[in-house]
Amino acid sequence: MKFSVLAGGVGGAKLANGLSKWLSPDDMAVIVNTGDDFEFLGFYICPDIDTVMYNLAGINNPDTGYGIKDDTFNVIKNLEKLGTESWFHIGDSDIANQIKRTMQLNAGIPLSDIIEETSKALGNTHLIFPMSNEPVRTWVVTNEGESLPFQEYFVKRHFQPEVKQILFKGSEESKLPKKAHEFMESSQLVIICPSNPYVSIDPILSVPGVREILQNKTVVAVSPLISGKTVKGPAAKIMSELGIDVSVTSIARHYQPLIKGIVIDTQDRQETEQISHCGIIPYVTDILMPDTQAQERLAGEVINFSIQLHKESAA
Repeated sequence: MKFSVLAGGVGGAKLANGLSKWLSPDDMAVIVNTGDDFEFLGFYICPDIDTVMYNLAGINNPDTGYGIKDDTFNVIKNLEKLGTESWFHIGDSDIANQIKRTMQLNAGIPLSDIIEETSKALGNTHLIFPMSNEPVRTWVVTNEGESLPFQEYFVKRHFQPEVKQILFKGSEESKLPKKAHEFMESSQLVIICPSNPYVSIDPILSVPGVREILQNKTVVAVSPLISGKTVKGPAAKIMSELGIDVSVTSIARHYQPLIKGIVIDTQDRQETEQISHCGIIPYVTDILMPDTQAQERLAGEVINFSIQLHKESAA
């Protein structure tokens, strides 16, 4: 069976890495959020795509989940000395990827082709696709009326401003890259990684045609929450500020009616009945992924649960 995997940054990259240990390159592809993409110091940065690529290549920084392990930051440090704004820290090895990508984009090469080439050069055998070659940008509207590009809100402002609205600018004109569209169409199962539903997965779902494809698939989501908290990132904070109950039941309802099942943590076992009342089947396990062994264990359980639901729906 073929699996399409929808992913954002660190949490999505961890599960995608685990899934890659079970599923062959012919049976799995990752479609990654590009709503976070932005230009910085003249470079075209793809934070979520790079995080997924580096994790699958085994070169990610295990302490942060993003960036390249054992990287140095001499360029950024010297730019700081020269008075250049450098709130987004890119490592010296990482910059090589940004330089090449920016040069290729300026030469008119589609982002999906660039990612495919770079990913292979890093040693990845599984396909990684951007959700769109056309620019889609996530903007956050704050309670003070500010409109902030996502990375400015997330990194520069440490996701402190209160969120009142989230926008995906350009999504109406976007489309899945051809190879991503073909792979998703031919997939029987779709896994939504434990990425932030509102700023990592929703941008992918905003691309025209994606929701329509998912309606004909067996879709399983993995909760980004454990006992009302996120392991990393602002998902719980955003939910609270948008007036949404911070619970795995809310996550299940958010993805309704796309998903048939949701994987939740043992600490949220008490919400299984509420989730079932939504017409969604819960699966309870330990969803924390502190290391690669945990990633692989959880991935195996998610795969088995997804296949089980698919067989039951086909019966």
